Amino acid sequence: MNELQQVLTRFEQSQQAGQPIVLATVVNTQGSVYRRPGARLLVTATGERVGAISGGCLEADLVERSRSLLTHGGAPILVRYDTTASDDLVFGLGLGCNGVVDVLLEAVDPAARGNPLTLIRTCLDTQEPGAIATVFAVDNVPDVHVGDRVLLPPDRPPITAIANPSVAQRLVTDLTQTLNEQQIRIQTYPIAGGSMTVLLEIIRPPTPLLIFGAGDDAIPVVQLAKQVGWQVTVLDHRPALLSRDRFPLADHLLTYTPPQPQTYRSRLTSSTVAVVMTHHYPSDLALLKTLLQTPLRYLGVLGPKRRMQQLEHDLATQGITLTPEQRQRLYSPIGLDIGAETPAEIALAIVAEIQAVMAGRTGQSLRDRPGAIHAPIPTFPQAPCLELVS
Repeated sequence: MNELQQVLTRFEQSQQAGQPIVLATVVNTQGSVYRRPGARLLVTATGERVGAISGGCLEADLVERSRSLLTHGGAPILVRYDTTASDDLVFGLGLGCNGVVDVLLEAVDPAARGNPLTLIRTCLDTQEPGAIATVFAVDNVPDVHVGDRVLLPPDRPPITAIANPSVAQRLVTDLTQTLNEQQIRIQTYPIAGGSMTVLLEIIRPPTPLLIFGAGDDAIPVVQLAKQVGWQVTVLDHRPALLSRDRFPLADHLLTYTPPQPQTYRSRLTSSTVAVVMTHHYPSDLALLKTLLQTPLRYLGVLGPKRRMQQLEHDLATQGITLTPEQRQRLYSPIGLDIGAETPAEIALAIVAEIQAVMAGRTGQSLRDRPGAIHAPIPTFPQAPCLELVS
C-alpha cells in the first residue's frame, strides 16, 4: 500500500473512532537528509506511527512532542532537527547525516477547511495530482499563521484557509505554477515589513502499472510493485489465470482480447507504466500496435533483443514504424542489468528500471553518482514584496 494511502487509512479509522490525530510534515531540509519535504508521519492517541519522515531516528522524539497536541490541541508547532551538531542530544551517538530537517506538527481537525488529508484523499480517489501550499514560518504578517494552507484539488476551485486575501491569492497563483511545472519549491515572501516562508508541494497519486500477461512470472512483479506502493492492474485473455488466489495484491484484474483495446484504452495515460509479458508473440504484436500509439510513460516488453527486432519488423510490414519518441519510451529487453535469472530477480530488475525511468535516473550505483544522492530543491529568487490589500 502506498505510504499516503496508509496514512489516510489510519486517519479515517481514528476519525471514525473519535480519536485525535497529529500529523507531522517535513516542510524544509538543508544538507544531507533521509526524507525530502512533503514526507508525512501520522501519530495516533496511542502513540502508533504511520508513515515515516526519517530512517527511524526522529520518529520517537516526534511522538513525545505530539502528546500535548493529542491531549490539548493547540496551534501547530515547527520542530527543527539539526544533525550537523556534534553534541546533538536527540541522536545520542549521532547520525552523521549532516543535515537539517524542519517538521511541522499539527493536531488534525477533520472538518478544517485547510485539512491536507482531504486534498490527498481527493488526489488518490481521482488518480489526478493536486498541490498544497503550507506556511511554516511567519514574521509580522497580518492574518497569516504557521500551518495556514492553500489547497489546489484536481479540476476543482482552490481551497484557501488563509484569512489574508492578498496572501491567499498570491499562493493560489504560485501553487498553480508549481503544479504546472511539476516542481516542488520552498519560497520566502517579503510582505510589508515582515515575511513568510511556504512549502509548495505536489501530491501525486500512486503510479498506475499495467501488466499484460498473468503467467507465473507476473506474480513477483505484482508483489514488488505493491510493496513500493503502485496501483497494479493485471490483464490477460485467459480468465482462468486472473484469480485472486494467484494475484491477491493486485488492485484490478481485467480480461481483454489483444486486438480489441476497449477494455483498457482509458487507462493508457501519460502517468501510466506498462509491462508486456504474455509469452505469446501474436498477443505482443497486437498489444504493441495499440500501446505504441499512446502517451505511456514507460513501455517494457519481456524477451530477448532478437524477439523485439522481429516485432519491429512485423510492425513495419503493417505500416507502423517506431518514431524516436516511441523508441525513447520502449524498453526491451526489459529490466536493469543486475544479472537476474529467477522470476523474483527478474521482477526486481523490472520494477527497479521503472522506478529509475520515472525518477529520471540511470540506475547506476550510488557510489558512482557524482554529487549528492538527492537532487537539490531549486532555489528561487526571493519573491517581490507582496502588497497587502487594506
